[in-house]
Amino acid sequence: MKRIGLLSKADGATLSVIIVNITLPATVIVSLANVVVSSTLFFLLAMGILLNIVVILVGSQASRKRSILDRQFQMYSMSGYNIGNFTLPFIQGFYPLAIPFLLMFDIGNSVMLTGGSTLLIDKMIGSKEETTLKKIILTLFKSVPFTAYMGMLLLRSVQIELPIELLGILELIAKANGFLSMFMIGLYLELRLPKQALNLVKEVLFWRYLCGMLLALLFAFVVPLEPLLRIVLVVISLAPMPTFSVINSVKAGMKEETVGFTSSASILISLVLMTIVMLLMV
Repeated sequence: MKRIGLLSKADGATLSVIIVNITLPATVIVSLANVVVSSTLFFLLAMGILLNIVVILVGSQASRKRSILDRQFQMYSMSGYNIGNFTLPFIQGFYPLAIPFLLMFDIGNSVMLTGGSTLLIDKMIGSKEETTLKKIILTLFKSVPFTAYMGMLLLRSVQIELPIELLGILELIAKANGFLSMFMIGLYLELRLPKQALNLVKEVLFWRYLCGMLLALLFAFVVPLEPLLRIVLVVISLAPMPTFSVINSVKAGMKEETVGFTSSASILISLVLMTIVMLLMV
């Protein structure tokens, strides 16, 4: 659609607004409507925070000899997992029972993406810009998906069920999330990059996917997990860069085309790796 001129990259922004504020929250509500809150779900929430911290620390060590801007780019690009717009629609058709696990991981992931990662990275590079807990909480609750997560977590903790009529409407909306998310990714995909930035991007992607593959192997063969939980954590480990990592890298001062290319390359690499994993683990 983009190549024949019917749509443009700018149309991806409109789709993004629809996905983030309508179809993704609907998916969250429908998927968590009947979930039983358990220790497994809280384990995944904690893992969403822990994995982000681990890869940021690795990124900090891997980039310690580079400039402050390059170090920020490395750490932002390595941290975060694209769940709502990529992993969720990717896994929806294969393992619908795994969706609540994915969503619980994404709560912890969201805590880091919307402020936790910035706070940690600023401390590591010695930035004087202040990121407070209050700012992080306010940013989190400005996010419609995160508010939906917390609302459903609260309702299910006290075993309150939503009306069937409401869930019927939301289910219709939620079914569009997979298609719209993958279509938006197609509109955003860009594979042009200034040559001088190529080495930096190669190094960033190398470290992101080295960490991802090591974590995937750890969850697949070392850590004792139930089968569905194992699949979820292996697939998440190989997920692409999230939108927030792109936004934070540009905010830090990295050129948009460099960040955009890194994000697009990340999507293509993850698509291949996650497909292989799904074929092997089915």
